[in-house]
Amino acid sequence: MENNNPILVAAYRAWEGSNDFRIKRKRYKRFTYGDQWSDTVIDNNRPMSAAQAARTHGRRPMTNNLLRRLVKSVIGRYRYRRQENKPPVGTLEEIYRHNNLDELDCRSLEEFLISGCTIQRVCRERRLQGDGVWVDIVSPDRFFVNRINDPRGWDTELVGMIHDWSLTETILRLAGPDRRRAESIRKIYSDIASGCAVPFESLDKYNLFTNAPEGRCRVFEVWTLEAGDRLRCHDTDKATYFTLPAENADRLAEINNRRSVAGRRPIEWKWETTTTWRCRWMAPDGTVLLSHLSNSPDGLHPFHFRFYPMIDGEVHSLVEDVIDQQIYINELISLIDHVVSCAAKGVLLFPIDEKIPGMTWQNIADTWSSPDAVIPIKGHSGIMPQQVNSGASNIGARELLATQMQMFEDISGVTNALMGRSQSGQIGVEHYESQVKNAIIAIADILDTFSNFISERNNRLSL
Repeated sequence: MENNNPILVAAYRAWEGSNDFRIKRKRYKRFTYGDQWSDTVIDNNRPMSAAQAARTHGRRPMTNNLLRRLVKSVIGRYRYRRQENKPPVGTLEEIYRHNNLDELDCRSLEEFLISGCTIQRVCRERRLQGDGVWVDIVSPDRFFVNRINDPRGWDTELVGMIHDWSLTETILRLAGPDRRRAESIRKIYSDIASGCAVPFESLDKYNLFTNAPEGRCRVFEVWTLEAGDRLRCHDTDKATYFTLPAENADRLAEINNRRSVAGRRPIEWKWETTTTWRCRWMAPDGTVLLSHLSNSPDGLHPFHFRFYPMIDGEVHSLVEDVIDQQIYINELISLIDHVVSCAAKGVLLFPIDEKIPGMTWQNIADTWSSPDAVIPIKGHSGIMPQQVNSGASNIGARELLATQMQMFEDISGVTNALMGRSQSGQIGVEHYESQVKNAIIAIADILDTFSNFISERNNRLSL
């Protein structure tokens, strides 16, 4: 990598470090939305898609998408639980309405179930839509963070995301009324578009990080946790507390000297080290377009995220838990379909010697399929026409399919009871309610984790 800006280099390393996660997420998303035969397999020592391998062996790749049903059922349960809770009031209610958070949070939960992570950006800023508090979903494909191990994210030191804005929005957000800065931004992106700035090696994996779609400006929002010195001051004469940058120590000494001469009490102060979050908005060539400290009331960066279950820095989603069962279910369904399609169904064995002259085989076939039909035969050989119906071979595929379907429910915890239906009409009310309760317990961990994420987000919105 040729870029000399260490902050942008660190951001790229953080983004590159989650490459395996992005690959797995793409696969889980593909499976969830129905594309379940695109995995690469080895068949006869040749790599090919699972669909191609199935067709090679005469089978149709069929899909019974249980993953989508699973995700929709959990989201439906979340919506139901949310209706039972108290709605937000006051300022929080207005923020909810302005950002349509009821719908946004359900889409965040969908991402959480598929990939095991959910990311939102909470900020107060000026946009084309106006000024205000904004909440946005951040795609994991555009998000980067240093390697963290704390489930709460308290060991975050670098975090940010990739933006692709129009030039107008880039200037509006980063230049504002500063005409000189606006002209500088225009020139920077004009140079990048014309190929005058090539900050990274010309490899595709780098281009994913640096290149924006045509007509868009790629901007990197990078937040870093930085240590700094400051002076904590107590003005005993005015009974006030305040802080100043460490370079103001000489100035405080002069003020105290003048106060001593005047007979006034001095300003008491002590030096301390503190941490602050700084944001840098950067162009792909490493130019810092804008830099500022956090203006959030809690002094934090604007990203609110949660990874599940975050054990030793690993992420494992609900979809990941049952994806193997989904693959096996599809294979079994395709196998059953293949067996049924190959079985004889109403095949007529008609002895050649019994066919009478003047009657074609097509006449016989048409007559055979007609009700109350009569087919004349010679009857000399004593061998009568015979219809063959062979049922599908009992290879145990149906039993295996039933087992896999049950395992899918057992592993995910999303049973028929949770989806509002029972396998038996004879079940009692108490027993049914017990099944629903047990099903909710099975997914309570992931739902409560997400609810905690929303609760913490709301706390930030209320500041």
